[in-house]
Amino acid sequence: MKITLLCIGKTDESYLNTGIDKYLQRLKHYVNFTLHIIPDIKNTKHLSAEQQKAKEAEQLLKQLNTMDTIVLLDEKGTAPRSVDFAKYLERHMLSGTQHLVFIIGGPYGFDDSLYKRAQKSKLSLSNMTFSHQMIRLFFAEQLYRAFSILRGEPYHHE
Repeated sequence: MKITLLCIGKTDESYLNTGIDKYLQRLKHYVNFTLHIIPDIKNTKHLSAEQQKAKEAEQLLKQLNTMDTIVLLDEKGTAPRSVDFAKYLERHMLSGTQHLVFIIGGPYGFDDSLYKRAQKSKLSLSNMTFSHQMIRLFFAEQLYRAFSILRGEPYHHE
């Protein structure tokens, strides 16, 4: 199975990039994982929140194939425990999912077209709100943690 994290806009903070890179290196031992970043939408000052979400959705949808399984990282999604997230990934691996794509939205969330494409598949990493740049690091760490759980490695303590 291949896993992609799809995001809009580069990560500005070097400390976040350092952390993300750390987990990208660790994940190489477990899964074919890619962090794919789409450039920021230009001239957003003149767009409403709905217009910006629609433009972001247009760019994100261009990156998807019809066979991709889409999961939106959304504050309204279910918030699994780390062990449950590991089981979620395991179910996808066992069911033959070829490409699992997790998407982080922009500052206003997702356009309805993405909710429809994802078939209401949403996960939340917390009940709190974090910047879309921080979520990249948190997701990479949780993905690494999930694979270490599946392998019975000592990274996760429970």
